[in-house]
Amino acid sequence: MPSSNDWINNPLGVVEEMFAQGNANPEWEAKVLEYFKGQLKEKEAYSWIPSLNDVPLHYLKPNSLVKFRCLVQDMFDPEFYMGVYETVDPSTKAKVLRFGKYKDVTECGVEFNSRNAVTAERQTFYCVPIPGESSWAKEISFLTAPHSYANSSQARVVPSTSYIPSRQKRSYEEDDDMDTQPQKQREPQTESHANGDSKRQETEASSSRTTSPSKASSHLDLNFPLPGEGGPACLVKVYENLDSFKLNDMLEVCGILSVNPLLSVLGEEKDPSAFLLDPTQSMETLEEQRAHDPPASLVPRLHMLYARPLQHNNPLLPPGSAEDQSAFVSSFLVEMASVRAELLAYLTHVLLGDALASEYLLLHLISSVYARRDVLPLGKFTLNLSGCPSNSSYTEKLYQVIQELVPCSYRLSMSLHNMNSLRLVPKKDYVANRLVSGALQLARNTSLVLDETRLEQGQLDASGVRNITALGNLISWQKVDYDFNFHQMEFPSNINVLVTSEGRSLLPSDSQVPLQPQVTPPNLEEYLATVHMALQTSQINKFRVYLSLARTLDYSISDEVTKAVEDDFVDMRKDDPQSVTAEDLHRMLVLARLLSLSLGQTTLSREGWMRAKHIDMLRRSRSQPPTSVNGNEP
Repeated sequence: MPSSNDWINNPLGVVEEMFAQGNANPEWEAKVLEYFKGQLKEKEAYSWIPSLNDVPLHYLKPNSLVKFRCLVQDMFDPEFYMGVYETVDPSTKAKVLRFGKYKDVTECGVEFNSRNAVTAERQTFYCVPIPGESSWAKEISFLTAPHSYANSSQARVVPSTSYIPSRQKRSYEEDDDMDTQPQKQREPQTESHANGDSKRQETEASSSRTTSPSKASSHLDLNFPLPGEGGPACLVKVYENLDSFKLNDMLEVCGILSVNPLLSVLGEEKDPSAFLLDPTQSMETLEEQRAHDPPASLVPRLHMLYARPLQHNNPLLPPGSAEDQSAFVSSFLVEMASVRAELLAYLTHVLLGDALASEYLLLHLISSVYARRDVLPLGKFTLNLSGCPSNSSYTEKLYQVIQELVPCSYRLSMSLHNMNSLRLVPKKDYVANRLVSGALQLARNTSLVLDETRLEQGQLDASGVRNITALGNLISWQKVDYDFNFHQMEFPSNINVLVTSEGRSLLPSDSQVPLQPQVTPPNLEEYLATVHMALQTSQINKFRVYLSLARTLDYSISDEVTKAVEDDFVDMRKDDPQSVTAEDLHRMLVLARLLSLSLGQTTLSREGWMRAKHIDMLRRSRSQPPTSVNGNEP
């Protein structure tokens, strides 16, 4: 059996050995998967594997095992490949049986008429880094978070050449920045290096810079959902369990990295004139070739051996579901109430002393769609924070606070220009046969802040109206209707939407809270900076764990409390039948659920129900004159 390092440094060697032992028996494939899954069950196995998110591509060893934390942005049509084939040595005429799985290019001398050849099918996913992932989620060190993705920094490998980078911890984005400053690329050479080695290292470092995605990809649309995003894109080749993956899934893929230069050469050699010689090529347009076969130096291939679905991408929590990490959850539940109090105090300072608005913001941040009843998403809690000043940078600073608390976020400034020009809804490009991404193609539990204070007077064009409609559908139904030209296809979503506005938002919401500042600092930016600086790193990390963990807890209501809530609601209807509606009951039940979870309580108590009624009454009393609640909720 291969040594412990072979399965990371030379996974194809492991596969080849098992293939040879199995004599091309179909069972060899199952044994390969079983072997790698067994290796990945080791406690620290994932920390040994370098990450494509963290390590620049030219530092990774080709054909080694790497991992990639990503979102499935598109799914290409299935493709056929040579699963098993024979090669013939031209000199000895000896035939050798080989495997094509986990490879992009076959060996030379293929015997196409061999009876032992087996054609197989695989599917390609176009995967991108998780959109809107916060910088803290990418950069948390191993010392701060034992379970962090940044563990991969210790698994970095040197390039396949002799160039050895002097810095062992540097993010993908930092490497791109360094590429723009060649004088900082390398540390000064020590005298112990021979002149020849120094020249060779300098040459190889220079060649690495020329293949940096930040430079070479300027002409290539990597199809990131959010504008200004960076990082690697990847073509993931999937062989098993194709039906278990869906568009927009968050995954951590472990697979064999393929950056074979032949992939780029073959792509460049495809010429439209060749269609006349090979009619089968005419089924693929030039645009489709460019979208599906980008240069491997910019969009590497990753042959999947194992994929772990991600319920969250918070590096401070253990990976997997809360059920699988009961010990961690139980230990943190003990301090849920105290962390909640600290977070509430912090948000109250950020919201200028408004304790009610801060409580609603906290509940909004832990909300999540936990089920769907017909078309109704249960658990969503869109908040409209009105009364925000439009002539200051307050809403932008508020977003920066949220960005520091949640692992994924995006702020959409609802200016007239953005509404008319941005592409929010993904659209199918039939010429290139790909899904062109939009800003609403986001991972689950992303915090989307819609800044309506930037909306000025003017005329929305047809594109602007579609964008506003899409935002309304996302808020009301937690769905995005992707544009497939001849029809629309509905994709469910789970996005936390916060709308900041001067007056009541033109968009629907589940609750509107008018902001009532209790303090008026002379310098708002300095005040907010002081509030943030007062936080310790350990404290803000607790806030981050708290917000992610609260939304994963189970929740139930006992029959006794259900009966008490029903009786109370009947009494409320008797007292004021005109203004108390079924929508009020639904909203207060959502409030009661979030209040309970925010305290680490997984069942609703009568006290929790009364507290939900109380804060809802306080919120409604801020509206003058009081208005009844409808589907769009004041």
